Amino acid sequence: MSIIKVSDKEFAPFIPQDQIEKEIHRIATEIKRDMIDKEPLFLVMLNGAFMFAAELFKTLDMPCEMAFVKYKSYVGTQSTGQMNELLGIEAEKISDRNIVIVEDIVDSGCTMNELLKDLNKKGARSIKIASMMFKPNAFKFNFKIDYIGMNIGNDFIVGYGLDYNEYGRNLKEIYKIVE
Repeated sequence: MSIIKVSDKEFAPFIPQDQIEKEIHRIATEIKRDMIDKEPLFLVMLNGAFMFAAELFKTLDMPCEMAFVKYKSYVGTQSTGQMNELLGIEAEKISDRNIVIVEDIVDSGCTMNELLKDLNKKGARSIKIASMMFKPNAFKFNFKIDYIGMNIGNDFIVGYGLDYNEYGRNLKEIYKIVE
């Protein structure tokens, strides 16, 4: 891994693919332990969580469903602080279901907080959160993230589904911005 350029920014190597996949397999083991008899509905947050979700689902040999939701709160390297729902899910799909939200990264928690409110309004029986990355120093809420791949600092990162202005999602490793 060496320094790469994504759009107009440079990024340095941060987390190799084998470490990412090791953590995802650990999360899958924990989810299976907790949810094997609950037939959960996994809500995958697009676009960023698609690679995390694909790897996660390869190792989850249990009865479950999957659906996709899409919210946008970032422009460039900064969160706008406002969440826009671009692809939602019907209340009847959520009502009385055990939900596992699959997210690429939780930083401030604003998007997740709004999604949790929405899922509760739609009558979810239970809600758990699985996030590949978590930025505890940026987190502004007190809800629980049940399954965390890795805690990281406040660096802006790309790769393995995470993007900078929609570029860099296809990288097999995770890179952090060079300031």
